[in-house]
Amino acid sequence: MAVGGQQRRPVVVLYERIADAIHDGTYPPGSTLPSEPRLASELGVSRPALREALLLLQEDGLLTVRRGVGRTVNDRPPRRGFEHIQPLEEQLSAGAPLRVRALLRAVEEPTDFTTQHLLAPARAELRFWESLLSGEGAAAALSQEWAAPDDVLDRVHPAFAQALRGTVTDDRTSMLAVLAGASRGVPLTAHSGVTATVLGQRRGAQLNRPADTPAVLVTQVVRAEDVPVLAAKHMLPTGAPALPVLQSN
Repeated sequence: MAVGGQQRRPVVVLYERIADAIHDGTYPPGSTLPSEPRLASELGVSRPALREALLLLQEDGLLTVRRGVGRTVNDRPPRRGFEHIQPLEEQLSAGAPLRVRALLRAVEEPTDFTTQHLLAPARAELRFWESLLSGEGAAAALSQEWAAPDDVLDRVHPAFAQALRGTVTDDRTSMLAVLAGASRGVPLTAHSGVTATVLGQRRGAQLNRPADTPAVLVTQVVRAEDVPVLAAKHMLPTGAPALPVLQSN
């Protein structure tokens, strides 16, 4: 589930309480949750807040609503904290993931974007990956991804740090895919922003589109233990596969 900001909303806290109860076996796979009035009473919350949290749990694949039965726990609920943190090449796919082709794998100093979103100090060294995502012979998206400095990753997410070092020459995977693969059992949160723009000359050339092609720019920050570990920009031109969006207030 995507969560942004330093102060979590009450519905998000409630979502996490129920998700934790599912994963620790309080509500095992296949079981039916108590009715809304009973569950609200047990948790000491209002029914509107509970209903919103239950809807999010349903959207994230932990629960299924069955007519005449109620809300049941799915047999294989997604791992905690990982529901909507999914590589872009998988989110945009209509079946098989899009192909990833590396355009650049480098180490660079912080930019305004990474200073803001990764809290990177001046003169820090950040891994930077630029990749082209394509399917059926056509470019679908351009991704730029930055990892937090190695000392930060070694402290808050050593598995991600180790995985990055092992894939430094891999030109067929995205950085987010590396993070996802290294994060089984590691709670992650993410925040994304979506804005309308045009490709511009450089990105247009990379995507084989005119510079004035309308596009959607998605910015994304992923955190472990509330520390940003990855920041990304994804450029999706007109005609790219649809991107599912979960909107929160």
